[in-house]
Amino acid sequence: MAITFTKNETFDGTRVHTMPDPDNEGETITETTSGIRDIEVTFTSDDPAITHTRMVNVCFEADGTTYDSDATDARIAEVGAGVEHKIAVGVIS
Repeated sequence: MAITFTKNETFDGTRVHTMPDPDNEGETITETTSGIRDIEVTFTSDDPAITHTRMVNVCFEADGTTYDSDATDARIAEVGAGVEHKIAVGVIS
């Protein structure tokens, strides 16, 4: 079984949410949340064919404020190993 991952968003510390406008039927409201410290990632297994999406915490450099893309990719790979194990034992199906 091979697990691959796709980052579903680009990390910049914010997340945009779109929702129905309760005051104007058919319209939407867009809200931006700041201080976000995770990204949505989709893990895909080839055998069995399973797709699993979850949030994964991002990593920062030693200063605690600078996003570390390489460390985040390593963290996502670690989470992917856990997802692979959970698929193997039937927790994720």
